[in-house]
Amino acid sequence: MKALVLISGGVDSTTCLGMAVKEYGHENVVGLSIFYGQRHDKEIKAADAVCDFYKVEHITLDLSTMFQFSDCSLLQHSDEEIPEESYAEQLTKTDGKPVSTYVPFRNGLFLSSASAIALSKGCSKIYYGAHSDDAAGNAYPDCSEAFNKAMNTAIYEGSGKQLEIVAPFISLNKSQVVKKGLEIGVPYELTWSCYEGHEKACGKCGTCIDRRAAFELNGVTDPIEYEN
Repeated sequence: MKALVLISGGVDSTTCLGMAVKEYGHENVVGLSIFYGQRHDKEIKAADAVCDFYKVEHITLDLSTMFQFSDCSLLQHSDEEIPEESYAEQLTKTDGKPVSTYVPFRNGLFLSSASAIALSKGCSKIYYGAHSDDAAGNAYPDCSEAFNKAMNTAIYEGSGKQLEIVAPFISLNKSQVVKKGLEIGVPYELTWSCYEGHEKACGKCGTCIDRRAAFELNGVTDPIEYEN
């Protein structure tokens, strides 16, 4: 049994990687990181460090041209500012639409690409770290249970029933993800979540706010440094 893990270098995907290694052994796990035109390479560098820690093969893929027409605020060609407020605050201004940091159908593209690579590498599972906090309020609709179920069906059928998605956090919140990671010794000090590419995490963007709160709810201090 082999597994491919979509690894961004953040808390959720790194926890997935730790779980997959614990389940299958590092020699049976492949990490896949995807560059999509984001403003910095801190995520990819973090993913590389995490894969080194777990001694797993690390593959990188460039899908940035797929998003060249998007004005998502996460992308390096965008003039949009990254919001410095929680996702809940952002959603009060979107009229039911996803937040400005939603990259169009990103997880759909990532999972489809991962499927082709997983089949080629002899994997039967794809892990990804979607959780309920990101899906809440339609902030990131490609993190929802409905999306996961639909993609799982498509990938399972389209792979000749050889491949399935594992989304262990799909019904959990971020603090529960961190709790699981702490239990298995995930190296959160190596991870990067911030949407900005500064030396330290900004502490103001939606993902920084969620991340810090998740550690606080577990009674521990986030091991990375913040500007604020």
